[in-house]
Amino acid sequence: MMNFTQRLSGYLYPFIFLSSPTTTPTNPDSFPTSQYYRTDTKDLCLVISIIAVYAILRDVLRLGVFEPFARWKLFRDLTRKQHAGKSNGNASVSSSGNGHSSTRITLVKAERRKMRHSVLRFAEQGWSVVYYTLQWGFGLYVHRNLPTKLLDPVDSWIGYPHVALAAPVKIYYLTQLAFYLHQMLILNAEARRNDHVQMMTHHVITVFLMWASYYYNLTRIGCLIMLLMDLCDIFLPLAKMLRYLNLPKIYPDFTFGTFMVTWFVTRHVLFPVAIKSVIFDLPRLVPFDWDPERGYYSTKGSHAMFYCCLLALEAIQMVWFAMIVRVAWRVVTGQGATDVRSDEEGDDDNDSDDKNDKEE
Repeated sequence: MMNFTQRLSGYLYPFIFLSSPTTTPTNPDSFPTSQYYRTDTKDLCLVISIIAVYAILRDVLRLGVFEPFARWKLFRDLTRKQHAGKSNGNASVSSSGNGHSSTRITLVKAERRKMRHSVLRFAEQGWSVVYYTLQWGFGLYVHRNLPTKLLDPVDSWIGYPHVALAAPVKIYYLTQLAFYLHQMLILNAEARRNDHVQMMTHHVITVFLMWASYYYNLTRIGCLIMLLMDLCDIFLPLAKMLRYLNLPKIYPDFTFGTFMVTWFVTRHVLFPVAIKSVIFDLPRLVPFDWDPERGYYSTKGSHAMFYCCLLALEAIQMVWFAMIVRVAWRVVTGQGATDVRSDEEGDDDNDSDDKNDKEE
């Protein structure tokens, strides 16, 4: 019995804890008091566990926090609107017997359908705001303890290969990898949006780059790029949440403007700086050598693979930025911020709402 328990605990260990601890490097240039680890295929076990935790947290926040709050807020606003209409004399119109009562019922159903749609979308975006805010803060902590600079990432390559990873770096990588794998599952489980192909392509490339940079000991440039990518992803879902709550347009529009500025700076100014460093600094400072026993995985082929994938990501982001500019134009012309990327679904959603209204 004891042997069985020990074996079971041994099997479960990598699903709960970081695997492959190693000795702390001599005179480390980051996280000197942290436990250090090596990369290991067992790390995928912990990634699976983190995906499960994300799935639970997403549903807990969505069903237990964001949906109840949005339902309360929108129902309160709808009740106040109806009371205001009655005080203005609209109640007699709805019961005048000349057809207005059916119109009133139709309006109520339309308002209920819109409220149901807003509640669901608000809750979906709430998880993104929570995740990206916490993860960007953690990524900033990791970045501040690494000797890398946003405007000059040359230090990402000095001392390669970085075989031993501090615990925060390893946790940061595995939680990010788990999140994007979780997002891929969500994309395929939910109704397809108008940019499904672009989003799936983006996630596949991102997951591949995370895994490859982790396995090839290129984690420092990876940490820097992930930090850049996460910042603007806080503000887009936040802008959507404010819009779904029917707040004054200035709040979602200002938040969307913040998103647009941070997107441009991080993804079209600082991200190309990182790509430039991968293309030119890496071959200059890292010898092309394939020696897995010493942690060397740098070859001309892997180098080309990395910068081609990064350029592909930038191309996808340029397409998205063109869509963002279209939304910004709507804001400038007074039409308000609406998401043209992926948030609005087709007529199927409305049809299902109509069906639910009939059943109720």
